Amino acid sequence: MPGVRTLLGLLAALAVCGVVAFLGYCVYFDRKRRGDPAFKRRLRDKRRAEQAQAKERGAQLWDSANEKLQELLLHEVQMGELWLSRGEHRMGVEHLSNALLLCGQPQELLKVFKLTLPPKVFEMLLHKIPLICQVSTYLTIFMK
Repeated sequence: MPGVRTLLGLLAALAVCGVVAFLGYCVYFDRKRRGDPAFKRRLRDKRRAEQAQAKERGAQLWDSANEKLQELLLHEVQMGELWLSRGEHRMGVEHLSNALLLCGQPQELLKVFKLTLPPKVFEMLLHKIPLICQVSTYLTIFMK
């Protein structure tokens, strides 16, 4: 049995040497690649291009001139008003918070809501704002 153990030990040593050699290869070429000035320039250019594309997509998606977005915003406000007129404050606040999510200028819409909504309903809407911010952040990340 000593021959089998020796053979297994030799194979293990070869495997360890192979892994160490591969990692050394990776580290060497990674340092060489990162030290190359052309690599840094290409990486900077690529990141700038990606940021420009992301801004473009974001502007297209959330552009206030987008008619469908405006229609959806108006629909959500109307649905919120309808539910509030029926006395269903929870459902009304849900639709009004959706309108805030869709709005290009939510601060202005909040000012209008503060003037037009009953204080109790406006307070319910204010308590929902952190959730709206989380959803907005998620959508922004998801749309990229």
